[in-house]
Amino acid sequence: MISTADRLKTVEEYYFSRKLKEVRSLAAAGRPIINMGIGSPDLAPSEDVLLTLRDAISDNGAHQYQSYQGLPELRQAIADFYLDKFGVSKDPESEILPLMGSKEGIMHISMAFLNPGDEVLIPDPGYPTYQAVTRLVGAEPRPYELSEEKGWFPDLDQLSKEDLSKVKLMWVSYPHMPTGATATKEQWQSLVDFGKKHGILMVNDNPYSFVLGSDPRSILQAEGAMAVALELNSLSKTFNMAGWRVGMVLGNAEHIQAVLKVKSNMDSGMFYGIQKGAVAALKSGKAWFEHLDSIYNERRKHLFRLASLLGCTYDPEAVGMFVWARLPEGAPGSEEFIDKLLYEKDIFVAPGTIFGKQGEGYIRFSLCVKSEKIEEAIKRFKKEG
Repeated sequence: MISTADRLKTVEEYYFSRKLKEVRSLAAAGRPIINMGIGSPDLAPSEDVLLTLRDAISDNGAHQYQSYQGLPELRQAIADFYLDKFGVSKDPESEILPLMGSKEGIMHISMAFLNPGDEVLIPDPGYPTYQAVTRLVGAEPRPYELSEEKGWFPDLDQLSKEDLSKVKLMWVSYPHMPTGATATKEQWQSLVDFGKKHGILMVNDNPYSFVLGSDPRSILQAEGAMAVALELNSLSKTFNMAGWRVGMVLGNAEHIQAVLKVKSNMDSGMFYGIQKGAVAALKSGKAWFEHLDSIYNERRKHLFRLASLLGCTYDPEAVGMFVWARLPEGAPGSEEFIDKLLYEKDIFVAPGTIFGKQGEGYIRFSLCVKSEKIEEAIKRFKKEG
């Protein structure tokens, strides 16, 4: 009997990996499941992106190994995108690194900066991968609580009173996943100042700025951010390219070099055609973003109706591709609530608890569902009346 590594005892199979097996088995048994649980865009990339990929596969050298740092024109396209959208100027040669999705960046950054025993500040609620990866590299996750009352932003004054001597890294994600909360310019600056004061690397995971967000912001806009901050971003949500696995990390040259040292030992470069398609996506004009938002706006209106029908409350100003909703007073726990929906109404939504204990009492709807399907879900409740 060959035993597995001890590190596997510190993590569980990703919730969606487990739960979707259950959902698929119900669908296979003939149940009319409407899946509103996962944020996998159901829309296609632009025609220009698809044509660029098609044409690129015939280019000379397209099927060879590619540079670990990505094509120079991809790094330049990322630099141009950040300058245009955020007013942030970065050197494409040394301060930008393309990734195979931002999720791999979470692992690479953790491997580059964390030693066993280091502590990591992790948002609660927040993306579960932060905690899982922290444990996999032997570091200690240290959740910090976020609350609706405080706008889902950390109490940095309270954190500063605690012993932070072992904290090496802090994960933040604004626009926030799963709540859709945004950060102000002043809040960005407070995060950077906090990192400087305590010698903590601040990493902002920023894939949702361009989904129903009218004022995209980056932690790199804050004064002094380059000394203590990295930012992850992705084409998955903004350009409907989730399966393409294209992400990026931006920061100072020393930090980027450390991440590259890990990455260059983990893969052999991103497929050429995908990189060319990514360049085309990053050059998309205003019409693309308006088109995307018009679709998600329409879907969100329907989801607001469904949430209200369930007695839930929500923030109509939240951004991103989810609706984070508070369960009505007296409702069962989040996981009980979603299982009741699943088995009684054939509707799957995500329980807030998978994002941390602060997610209890909340559920999350995905906007990656066509309006007709949301209307179908609504009708399943109206029939009760």
